[in-house]
Amino acid sequence: MSTNQPAPVAAAEATRTPDARQRRMILIAVCVALMAVIASVSGLNVAQPDLALEFGASQSTILWIINIYTLALAALLLPLGALGDRLGRKPMLLAGLSVFGVASALAGLAPSTEVMLAARVLSGVGAAMIMPITLAVITATFPEAERSRAIGVWTGVAGGGGILGMFLSAALVDVASWRWLFVLPVALVGVALAMALRSVPNSRETSGHAFDIGGALTSVVAVVALIFVLQEGPERGWTAPATLIGLVVGIVATVCFVTWEQHRQETALLDVRLFRRRDLAGGSLTLLAVFGVQAGIFVVLFPFFQAVLGWSGLLSTLAFMPMAVLMMMASGLAPKLATRLGSRSTMAVGIAVSGAGLALMAVLVSVDGGYLSILPGMLIMGIGMGLSMTPATEAITSSLPRERQGVASALNDVTREFGTALGVALLGALLSAGYRNAIDDKLGGLPADAADTAREGVANAVAAANNTGSQAPTLIQAAQQSFVDGWQQAMWAGVAVMSALLLYLLARSPKSSTHPTAP
Repeated sequence: MSTNQPAPVAAAEATRTPDARQRRMILIAVCVALMAVIASVSGLNVAQPDLALEFGASQSTILWIINIYTLALAALLLPLGALGDRLGRKPMLLAGLSVFGVASALAGLAPSTEVMLAARVLSGVGAAMIMPITLAVITATFPEAERSRAIGVWTGVAGGGGILGMFLSAALVDVASWRWLFVLPVALVGVALAMALRSVPNSRETSGHAFDIGGALTSVVAVVALIFVLQEGPERGWTAPATLIGLVVGIVATVCFVTWEQHRQETALLDVRLFRRRDLAGGSLTLLAVFGVQAGIFVVLFPFFQAVLGWSGLLSTLAFMPMAVLMMMASGLAPKLATRLGSRSTMAVGIAVSGAGLALMAVLVSVDGGYLSILPGMLIMGIGMGLSMTPATEAITSSLPRERQGVASALNDVTREFGTALGVALLGALLSAGYRNAIDDKLGGLPADAADTAREGVANAVAAANNTGSQAPTLIQAAQQSFVDGWQQAMWAGVAVMSALLLYLLARSPKSSTHPTAP
């Protein structure tokens, strides 16, 4: 809906503005709900070997158990965010929490792969009902003077919650079993439900036009196809028939969505004309790049901790905590900085700092230096990401009127999910290519089978070294150094992305993205 048109009237449970204590309880409730969703995105990654043993499943099936949650979540964000605006944000939040809680309990008790896959799809549906509403409640409830600080807390949880979720999941796998991973989201859902019932007010859009079913369907097809390509391309191959078909379907569906939405204009699910606004375009590109680089860094760091440094899964996730803490702190401080410098300058500072952190990791990383060789870069990058996420999120939500905040929040979340999938695919591919190119010259004199295995990845090389006798130390050292070479290639690619984004923000974005969220 264009912000130049008269806004529909928003209905609410009560006309009075919640007081400071109520607003604090609302913020806690939606952040607890958000934490349940974010923790479930990354939690199962630490339990892949356990799942394979439990179900006798292939690696491909295990990846589908993990990825199908994200696929369902990303595909349904826009339609369910728009429905939340129409049907009421509080009912949608409560329904989503209920669906998500039941699905998480079902996943924890799943007796087979089929039940686990169904439970994960259902969890994704519940998460798509929850995630956009949590941010929409904040933007619809908090007065403008406090909205930036509340969004800063939300973005801190959204950015750092995944790391905290991975750490808690790894701890549960170590001390109990993978089934206990689902106790955390169920417990968080219980707390969020109790608090939401008591504290969260209802609000909704009163619209004079029908729901955009055509836009909803084409958006679902486009997101499913494109996320499928990004998730499956590295596994199946970028020229595999399934990958190419998915790419064609995704492009065609995207073109159909944009064309249909332009035709619908003010009655569209998402008025694509709004992307002409520099604040919305700048905020979306910032989130796409920031979450893409963050996800790509995780792909790089986990093998470094486990295969190069020999750390356990629990210790590897613990190593991310300093970065997560600084990211969350910087997200909370970003609104104050934006008040002084402006949103564009704050985003630009965050991007520049993130790029500096990536460059520092690329320059300092070494096998001998270990964790301390990358820690300074991780800390700097965490600060930069925190500074950039909050103003970028506010730029997106402020571009749509207050009664369409479910759609605005869903757009913010879809951008995050696309960025994550894109970062994992591209930086992961660069790391793999750099590793293979570096190790090829170091495999002379090894048995053919061991050399072929070593080319697949650093973890494979460490495992293959057990069968190479006296050459084992040489192979391990070569694999670890080759991984560092591939790491540097991926980091410099991240620096290039951040530099391009910084130039875009400085050249095109408005000085401030602070706009009224309702006429």
